[in-house]
Amino acid sequence: MSTVSGEPITRRGAGRGAGEDVNGDVGGAADGDTGVGAAADRSAGVGGAADGDTGVGAAADGGAGVGAGIVGAGAVRTAGGVRTVSPARVMGAPRAWLRLLGSEVGLTFRRPRNIVMLAVLALVPVLIGIALRTFGGPGGGGGGTAIFEQVTGNGLFLTFVALSLLVQLLLPVSVAVVAGDSVAGEAGIGTLRYLLVAPAGRTRLLAVKYANVVVFCLAAVTVVALSSLLVGLMLFPAGPITLLSGGTISLLEGVLRIGLVVLYVTAGMAALAAVSMALSTLTEVAIGAVAGTVVLVIVAQVLGAFPQLSALQPYLLTSWWNGFDGVLRDPVATGEMGQGLLAFAAYVVVFGSVAWARFTSKDITC
Repeated sequence: MSTVSGEPITRRGAGRGAGEDVNGDVGGAADGDTGVGAAADRSAGVGGAADGDTGVGAAADGGAGVGAGIVGAGAVRTAGGVRTVSPARVMGAPRAWLRLLGSEVGLTFRRPRNIVMLAVLALVPVLIGIALRTFGGPGGGGGGTAIFEQVTGNGLFLTFVALSLLVQLLLPVSVAVVAGDSVAGEAGIGTLRYLLVAPAGRTRLLAVKYANVVVFCLAAVTVVALSSLLVGLMLFPAGPITLLSGGTISLLEGVLRIGLVVLYVTAGMAALAAVSMALSTLTEVAIGAVAGTVVLVIVAQVLGAFPQLSALQPYLLTSWWNGFDGVLRDPVATGEMGQGLLAFAAYVVVFGSVAWARFTSKDITC
């Protein structure tokens, strides 16, 4: 037992100035209590820190010096010493990312413009199915490619027909509207500056916006596929599918291959979304980014139509969009589809890098 001014200290940690069990002098703190001077074991005071905590003065249990301490769990060493990072903060980072993504997705699918675009995409397969049922039935003299002629014999082929048509322009336009508006639209109405005030970081914000557009791409392609599948089964017979290569697969396997087509086309639209987002970071006018994306799609399709420019086709994004017809062969043409996926990935990397470089360095004035 120690004393200060002749009075015994009978309880642990008398507070400012003295404690028992470890330090008996003025300025000591004992066994978990805090004081003004040095801190022992697991406590931290104004003057010391131990076991992962930080302080200004000396640290017990092997740590000494200004702001020094023993690095424990959840501690990050910085230039000025050791900073404790809360485990809840580390674990909450993915949750914050998901909350931000959920907010972006909610805004995207609540906008009337986007809902109308999805409705139009769902309506087009209905019109195609009605037209083929009316004018292109067996013995009706309907012409067209082999995939079109297969629809009247099996309704599942309507999905391939609808996607092969919509992927040329209508799907790209829908994706361009959402992706082109993702950054430029926020800057144009003045909300981008307030988004950047939050401690989310520009890189994470851009990644969330791109992920949101990819979700829309998947939703748009899925809407077309489901609408086509439903209309095809209602208007035409269904059964084993005769592939373009001459083989036959079951109805269930045909549905599974439609799922592969949906994923492939989504990847192609995601590559276009990267191009559109790159343009969106270069302007504060959303319609400019949208129009620029559509113009690039049209120019690429025109260039791909000339046989004299066949050397350019492997480098044109639009040249790979119809590569999903590889699922209609036995076995699946994984080589050709794999090349298409590599082309899509290359576009995402290149234009995603352009978008990141621009977005992380630009001055936000609106």
